[in-house]
Amino acid sequence: QERLVESGGGLVQAGGSLRLSCAVSRIDFNRNVFGWYRQAPGEQRAFVARISSAGTARYADSVLGRFTISRDNAKDEVYLQMDNLKPEDTAVCYCTVYNYSRYPSPRLWGQGTEVTVSS
Repeated sequence: QERLVESGGGLVQAGGSLRLSCAVSRIDFNRNVFGWYRQAPGEQRAFVARISSAGTARYADSVLGRFTISRDNAKDEVYLQMDNLKPEDTAVCYCTVYNYSRYPSPRLWGQGTEVTVSS
């Protein structure tokens, strides 16, 4: 079945960097929009970034200038490069694929990968 598998989370100090990866299987990768959400302890899952089939990226204001989403259509992988991490970035990060709609929304989630940023 369709599957998204995140990896790359871990523990870093404030100011450090991590790169998250999302491996996509049994999804027509080049036709779809993918993104990243995150859920901090006690918070709702929140949008972080998305990337279109053409490579157009959008970001939440909280990560703009620090995070970069990208995709490799030859590898069926989506990435989130996270630089200048802050303690408030601590969260479980989820990869998602969007539905087909004028107003796209996530339809499938990976298992999550935990990012912890220490001060």
